[in-house]
Amino acid sequence: MPKAMTFERLKKLVSKGRIDTVLACIVDMQGRLMGKRFHAQNFIDSAWEETHCCNYLLATDLEMATPEGYVSTSWESGYGDYVMKPDLATLRPVPWLEGTAMVLCDVLDHHTHKDVPHSPRAVLKRQIARLDALGFSATMATELEFFIFEKSFDEIRKTGFSDLAPISAYNEDYHILQTTKEEHIMRPLRNHLYNAGLPIESSKGEAEAGQEELNIRYSPALDCADYHSIAKHATKEIAWQQGHAVSFLPKWHKDRVGSSSHVHQSLWTKDGKPAFYDPDDALTMTDTMRHYMAGMIKYAPEYTYFLAPYINSYKRFMKGTFAPTKTVWSVDNRTAGFRLCGAGSKSVRVECRIPGSDMNPYLAQAVMLAAGIKGIEDKLELQPPTTGDVYAAKDAAEIPATLREAAVTLRGSAFLRTALGDDVVDHYSRAADWEIEEFDAVVTDYEIARGFERA
Repeated sequence: MPKAMTFERLKKLVSKGRIDTVLACIVDMQGRLMGKRFHAQNFIDSAWEETHCCNYLLATDLEMATPEGYVSTSWESGYGDYVMKPDLATLRPVPWLEGTAMVLCDVLDHHTHKDVPHSPRAVLKRQIARLDALGFSATMATELEFFIFEKSFDEIRKTGFSDLAPISAYNEDYHILQTTKEEHIMRPLRNHLYNAGLPIESSKGEAEAGQEELNIRYSPALDCADYHSIAKHATKEIAWQQGHAVSFLPKWHKDRVGSSSHVHQSLWTKDGKPAFYDPDDALTMTDTMRHYMAGMIKYAPEYTYFLAPYINSYKRFMKGTFAPTKTVWSVDNRTAGFRLCGAGSKSVRVECRIPGSDMNPYLAQAVMLAAGIKGIEDKLELQPPTTGDVYAAKDAAEIPATLREAAVTLRGSAFLRTALGDDVVDHYSRAADWEIEEFDAVVTDYEIARGFERA
């Protein structure tokens, strides 16, 4: 696999005129890439050390509005600057854009030059450090599911998002013929990302018309989140280049299956051994794995907001759709919130099936690691696996059913306040409240059609 670009390599490519633009990007609260396009010579002359951005970028919603109620920044404080500190280990070419390279930046306080606590990358890095102190590292992989539509973003927007026709007419799960018709998007996506240094494994049709899935190889936790964010961004850009829209909205139609982003994870010891694998156990699970999973399951309701951050996220949790509704585990069973994969082998791991395609991977991975760490620290006991149709399991704990419910559990979580810090929990609680406030203020098409004449 091609390696990410070194700074010295960038200098050579710039001197030869092969690179003229460098994208310096931070990851915002929504998991999107935000930043600046630098002339490449300016970047290698000075901006590689640091640049700046407005601190409102970590206190906005999807519409880039500036809600009140954030402690970190406000109109009263004047919306000052953050430092964007390029992480040169993330420097890479952007093959789908001519003459372009990209680097991800950490977000630092302008005065102290310390990590901004609620920056998604900083939130994840803190949990990785806590795990390291326990003698472990995490290896993770995310699955990116999304829909491809016949028309472009601009064409669909001009119809008021009413003309939403998927690129195919039937369920294309593992379907080679239909996905061949989508190769003008998926082939360049796979190849461009691979050439950008991402360990791309495969793509496949998913369980609905026009739905695709992109798989990226297991990687260290921070790399995994970086890869996810870059791949999601690239999917939108490459589809746009081909005249199509793609959507990572978890539930774009009430009669269609939703889009998820399952997260696979395992721990490794510092000497490179799988910390979840015990060849003498019936399911090849170590006590460490059992404690880790017990923590993930126990605290799942408290961290669900970070796996499902919007009103629409909760429309996906429906029985019979392969989206979970219960926070229990099962052995290789896709109806459970947590699935044991690879039992009987060294690749034994846990897959969390709760996250939707709209998750911020840094925040989602961070809270799952935090819950697993808590399980290890407290030596929590893992209950026996649930068998059969988990949707029908009457005694199984439920995933929060709405954003409103998830926001309440987030705000009241002593576990998350200890693991993430009060400032981080309060910051994202405000984000959840704002989404609810904005939705509550809207009169929907459903309300008008249902009650205009008959109410």
